[in-house]
Amino acid sequence: MDWLYVGKIANTHGLKGEVKILAATDFPEERFKKGNTLFLDVDGTKQEMTITTYRPHKQFHLVTFKGFDNINLIEKYKGLKLYVHAEHVHDLDEHEFYYHEIIGCEAVVDGEVIGVVDDIFETNGANDVWVIKRPGKSDALIPYIESVVQEIDVDAKRVVITPIPGMIDDED
Repeated sequence: MDWLYVGKIANTHGLKGEVKILAATDFPEERFKKGNTLFLDVDGTKQEMTITTYRPHKQFHLVTFKGFDNINLIEKYKGLKLYVHAEHVHDLDEHEFYYHEIIGCEAVVDGEVIGVVDDIFETNGANDVWVIKRPGKSDALIPYIESVVQEIDVDAKRVVITPIPGMIDDED
């Protein structure tokens, strides 16, 4: 079965089993709504988790799971990843992509691979920011805007970027 990564349990929140999820999905309100099932990766085994409450909180998404109504029951899952079945994705419009399609793509500037898209995070602004992991250098933060991200080829796992001057500092 194919799995789609949708987030990670970043920490607990309070004493009643609520957890902070760092989302890796463009659709957190859909993925984390009450009654949905997520699968927690526990040592390579997917453990089914049913959501009983959901609410956004700052850059996190606060969730409780059925049967985990105490911090002591859920705390051991901090840092673990959450998944859904891949067939639970819906079609996107042209020029829209799922995070899992972008993460892992080579980032190319002027024909040269500068690194790999390692993460994507949402901002309170109008665009997402891509984290480009660069070997031997600090990560580059690239805004997902048309003037910077010129081309996306998810089949070839390649994105072409034209950085704004000063955006990528190679003097590390």
